[in-house]
Amino acid sequence: MDKKELTNIDGTLICYRNLGILPANKNLRERAKSLRKAGVLSEVIFWLQVRNKSFYGLDFDRQRIIGNYIVDFYLKSLGIAIEIDGSSHDDKEEYDAERQQYLESLGIIVYRISDTRVKHDCANVIQELKEFIVKEFSETPLS
Repeated sequence: MDKKELTNIDGTLICYRNLGILPANKNLRERAKSLRKAGVLSEVIFWLQVRNKSFYGLDFDRQRIIGNYIVDFYLKSLGIAIEIDGSSHDDKEEYDAERQQYLESLGIIVYRISDTRVKHDCANVIQELKEFIVKEFSETPLS
């Protein structure tokens, strides 16, 4: 199988992971748009670190609709949904578990980050995301 190079992170080759076209409930478009405009602090802080392909050239989407759900961030080229868990997730363990199971059934990897960590330790959060991507998606270059 021929793999297409996506990016290089500190000398490690990262290749695309294509999940194909994902289902999306078009009725959620306005809700996703309003969530983007709402500007939850931790999401804004994270977005400032990854927007405009500033994180190793990777293209992140904000408030991406997948099925009947909206994920905080989505990295299509690798199939990673990034969820920043804050107080809005309190007492929603069952809903979050159902949602995660659905996303995983589509082949999506759900990467969770604490709202508090983004606000108070963003540099390490970004470093850990980089390390996760390298660990999960590194490829040996073909010689």
